[in-house]
Amino acid sequence: MTSLLRYFGMPEVASAHGKGIDELILYVHLLMGALFVGWLAYFIFVMFRFKKSSNPKADYVGVRSHASTYLEIGVAIVETVLLVGLAVPLWAKAVDSPPGADQKPIEIQVMAQQFAWAAHFSGADGKWGKQDTKFADRGNPFGLDTSDADAKDDISVVSEPFLLPVNRPVIARTSSMDVIHCFKLISMRVTQDVIPGLTIPVHFTPTKIGDFTITCAQLCGSGHASMRGAFKVVSQADYDKWFAEKSKAGGAGGSFE
Repeated sequence: MTSLLRYFGMPEVASAHGKGIDELILYVHLLMGALFVGWLAYFIFVMFRFKKSSNPKADYVGVRSHASTYLEIGVAIVETVLLVGLAVPLWAKAVDSPPGADQKPIEIQVMAQQFAWAAHFSGADGKWGKQDTKFADRGNPFGLDTSDADAKDDISVVSEPFLLPVNRPVIARTSSMDVIHCFKLISMRVTQDVIPGLTIPVHFTPTKIGDFTITCAQLCGSGHASMRGAFKVVSQADYDKWFAEKSKAGGAGGSFE
């Protein structure tokens, strides 16, 4: 049934948890649609049933039927089922259960700045270079200490697509250099506010190979509409090749300038 969302502009889901989100969106909208149609039909019925010509004398007793009470109880039960049966388990899976070390997740840092996105990977040694806010500027958005040996093979990608492997968990640690942004990967069904001074992790597992867009879902200034980034989901072999080439080149010099 979630394929119905494609007719309303939702792109095809491309993450492991995305189907659950689509199901929740669909069921909530079906409930709201049923309530809208039901209340509209009731409103039209009441206009004709209790019009002045049919009821010249007011009735001060009011409604004697308990049908409306039963309907309200029914709606409350459906809402409870949606919350307990779908929303809570989905939150636990998509938010509260990050992948463990045994799943070998790809860990990246994501930095937002008016009006671009940057991604930072630890290099082939698997160690992050030292970072300090005193080094951070548009030319060094992650504040890397370039004199640190562990930073020599770090990879920073700015204003160009970075790569991620398919069917492997990703943990993205998001932050901002200036104002509040919002890290939105619509095809992955990921949306996370990005706040200066905080590092907020989000996780997802890409399930489809292809090109995907990063957008900002928080009004962040005059260039908000053009704040876009891109990434590609590729095979593990293609990712390993790209990662090795970038790490060997010492790609830590990504810049917003």
